[in-house]
Amino acid sequence: MPSETTRPDNPMVDAAAQVGDTIANAAAAAKTAVSDFGRNAAATADDNRGAAARGLQTAASTLRQNADRLPGGETVTSVAHAAADTLTSTADYVRDHDVSSMMADVERVVKNNPVPSLLAAAAIGFLVGRTFSNSD
Repeated sequence: MPSETTRPDNPMVDAAAQVGDTIANAAAAAKTAVSDFGRNAAATADDNRGAAARGLQTAASTLRQNADRLPGGETVTSVAHAAADTLTSTADYVRDHDVSSMMADVERVVKNNPVPSLLAAAAIGFLVGRTFSNSD
């Protein structure tokens, strides 16, 4: 004889099945929403790559134009020019790569350099935390 909890007409079993279905549906909806959000964020980032590249290029040009006026002599000037070169390279990279290829590059760097990546993430997290805690 089947027990009370395994009978198909048991209200407890029906309620548990309904709760399970509701949870499964909510999880599927959440997964879809997160996936849609990720696609929209990537599309928005791709749409803004040109503007970001132009901003980096403008910063590099401004730095190059003003490098000779910076106090500190030749050392500071050469550091400013090196920074401008890095900004230009970054602008070219942003201009030439879509978000998915940039993410693949980041993933490859993190896999190949896990400890420095964790240290960099911790440092960035610390700086972001300090920024938000000081804004109060």
